Amino acid sequence: MAEKSQFLTLQNRGLLALPPDIRKRHHLDEPGAQIELVEREDGVLEIRPHVPVPADQAWFWTESWQAGEREASEELEQGLGRTFEDGESFLGSLDE
Repeated sequence: MAEKSQFLTLQNRGLLALPPDIRKRHHLDEPGAQIELVEREDGVLEIRPHVPVPADQAWFWTESWQAGEREASEELEQGLGRTFEDGESFLGSLDE
């Protein structure tokens, strides 16, 4: 993406409002999203989006996936699961 520059107005109490398109593009409209502020030695201020759960990993934290994780953990605790040393052993077990 080409570098883009925008001017933002600092509001009362130091609040800064980011444009909606930027918030959406960087997933800053999600609960818990944060921005890291870096003050460089040359005086430049950088802001970097920080989302507690990166967008490409959000699927793992969905309620349905977490329910499956809990179910799998319970089954392992009950001795219902099997583990394999490697992928080849797993694939071989499918023929059994």
